[in-house]
Amino acid sequence: MENRDKWAWLKRSDHNYLLPFVIVVTAVVALWLLFFAHNSVLNWVKASVEEKNQEAEMARLQAEIDEMDREIDNLRNNRDSLESFARDTYHFAAPGDDIYIVE
Repeated sequence: MENRDKWAWLKRSDHNYLLPFVIVVTAVVALWLLFFAHNSVLNWVKASVEEKNQEAEMARLQAEIDEMDREIDNLRNNRDSLESFARDTYHFAAPGDDIYIVE
């Protein structure tokens, strides 16, 4: 009989502070999980944004690599573009070209 009366104080109506206490504790735990925990929602959002930024950077770099591959293939297969590249980049001259040195 004494065991049943052990929890009788919870059933009394003059203990209305229990519900607000539970709400406050639940709110504190929820805020902790949202903002301060190691795997918080904010960390998830930051990680998601960082992942999207890195994916965009990877796509940009892949496009740059593809452009360089096309340029290399063009230089390997087209003699005129190779000569033009050598003249523009390394100031090469073909036999019989007049060269002027300006100081």
